Amino acid sequence: MLHERSSDLAIAAKVNVPIETLPATPGVGVDKYARIAVVHDWCPNFRGGERVLAQICKQFPNSEVFTLFDFLPAEIKEQYFRDVEFHTSAANRIPMVRKFYRSLFFFCPFLIEQFDVTGYDAVISSSAAFSRGVITRPDQPHLCYVHSPVRYAWDEQFSYLQQGKLGFGPKGMLYRYMLHRLRTWDTRTAHGPDLMLANSNYVRSRIQHIYGREARVVFPPVALGELPCVGDKDDYYVSASFLAPYKRTDLVIRAFNEMPSRRLVIVGEGQQSASLRALAGPNVTFSGYLPRQDYVDTLARAKAMVFAGCEDFGIALAEAQACGTPLIAFGRGGAVDIVRRLESSPEPTGVLFKAQTVDHLKDAVDLFEENSHAITPRACASNARRFSEENFDRAIMESLGAVQALHEIM
Repeated sequence: MLHERSSDLAIAAKVNVPIETLPATPGVGVDKYARIAVVHDWCPNFRGGERVLAQICKQFPNSEVFTLFDFLPAEIKEQYFRDVEFHTSAANRIPMVRKFYRSLFFFCPFLIEQFDVTGYDAVISSSAAFSRGVITRPDQPHLCYVHSPVRYAWDEQFSYLQQGKLGFGPKGMLYRYMLHRLRTWDTRTAHGPDLMLANSNYVRSRIQHIYGREARVVFPPVALGELPCVGDKDDYYVSASFLAPYKRTDLVIRAFNEMPSRRLVIVGEGQQSASLRALAGPNVTFSGYLPRQDYVDTLARAKAMVFAGCEDFGIALAEAQACGTPLIAFGRGGAVDIVRRLESSPEPTGVLFKAQTVDHLKDAVDLFEENSHAITPRACASNARRFSEENFDRAIMESLGAVQALHEIM
């Protein structure tokens, strides 16, 4: 099989056939104990991207992490990154940088290029912005797992500028110019990795549109063992996310304000915490940040999870499914990969709505209520098995094996 795969790759190299279009094969010849440099944008807290990072480090015990900023608490490091060495940028030592590190985005391309990973056997970048641009040797395998192209530099630039109230004054023009420079760098470095993996079909389409590259879809890993399926549901809906504008928790709250007989629990904190609490009616309660077990219990006992944003994938949505909890979600982004739609699946797991409006969301809740008997916890949990850690590990090993084989025959 290795000989046949090498032959395929040799032909691909000669005629410029994209490696991502070739069939996946087992990671023959990949040494899981090789020294792998895992490059991740930044680690402000432990969310979906950091779970992917942790799973990659678990798969390759001799890996080391390179990240611009590391603010992970000691207990998270002990649980998920025991014995993993972290290398951070010089900017990580700036006093109080945790409060303004996002404002240094214009400096991050330079910082990521200062990491020396050339002595490692291979590089795996975990990228939603900058890590893909790390400098590698020409003969060094580089596999890139793309959480998203840089959101605020491309199609979501205008909504970010609007949220920041950055018009065309001096400050607004400066930000627009810096984003222009970031797009130039982002495009230039897009062909550095040998192979890109997208975390959803939505991100795959964005990669093709922005960079003109094909990518393989590899869903992020979900810790199914931590997520028991609960069939006995309570009488409340749940919305769980970091409370940022693009998550559109405000839309969920406004819809439930108009449905006072239905209870909504908001899990999470973020930059919108105060304004969302002020917006909420008496049927909406906020739990704040919850410890992992309390979060899982809240998710598992909910009647359904409601999400109105456009996620690149949405690990929280997949976690809800694993708990046997149906989804009511905006029908764009990763939710399209996750939800088996009520209208089109013999074993549906949720409802998708077409537009980010209060009326569309309310109609989706009504549709769910009318057909909730058709959406079973068993079907939701069965659906979530597609997102297992084992499937993720297998796909990463196969992809790294393909990249490594390509370098061996070139």
